[in-house]
Amino acid sequence: MPDQPARRTFKGRLKRGLVRVRTHVPPGLRLLLGLILIVGGVFGFLPVLGFWMIPLGIAIAALDILPIWRWLRGQRRQ
Repeated sequence: MPDQPARRTFKGRLKRGLVRVRTHVPPGLRLLLGLILIVGGVFGFLPVLGFWMIPLGIAIAALDILPIWRWLRGQRRQ
């Protein structure tokens, strides 16, 4: 199993997906997309939606939240 290419592992696919979202989705929309995925994950008992959407939504929302948080912390120190 360790000799599988990175693109076939779950972690590799998640990284590629996050890079794709970071490059193709505008910054304000990433946060909204992440929140929509989290809310959709709450309805994981439905056939199309699933609990997998919660961690994916958190990861996508973190793409926007972390830079804002770092910027705010930098502003406080000055």
